[in-house]
Amino acid sequence: MASSSFVIFLLLALFAIATTTASPNPNGYMHLRFYNHERILGSGPDATVVYAVERTSSTSGAGFGNVIVYDNLLRAGVEPDSPIIGRNQGMGVGSSLAENSGLTNFQLVFTAGKYNGSSLALQGMFPVAPLGTVFERAITGGTGKFRLARGYLLTTEVHSTNTTLTGQLDAFITFR
Repeated sequence: MASSSFVIFLLLALFAIATTTASPNPNGYMHLRFYNHERILGSGPDATVVYAVERTSSTSGAGFGNVIVYDNLLRAGVEPDSPIIGRNQGMGVGSSLAENSGLTNFQLVFTAGKYNGSSLALQGMFPVAPLGTVFERAITGGTGKFRLARGYLLTTEVHSTNTTLTGQLDAFITFR
């Protein structure tokens, strides 16, 4: 009887050690920063954002009922020549009658570096707002090194021209 209690105690101790050392950092989350480089809707044949359905005309693309698909570059930095680390692939739907926001559903697909072959799944609102506005979307899952990921993504649009829009993406990820 005493030896079975010892074995159970030993297994519980090993389990406790294994679960406490598996955390990506002492705070229990991982923070990643990268930049979304978008060629704006309507900026010519090399745009990375296009209408799938244009139900209503809107300068922002967020017209109620509009469906937009995109395949933007993820880069390590804000500079347009910084290393490409992946792609932001997804869609947005104009879901606000006021045309001030849309619902997005997308994947961050990593194609280079430490997370090559992995992806993060996200969804949430995308507001039509001035440069510098911070907004949040949910991390709902992942693949590869992000399997079982949960968390949130803070996006801040940091640079724009007539044809490009660059957003800083800060991902805060936990694993369950």
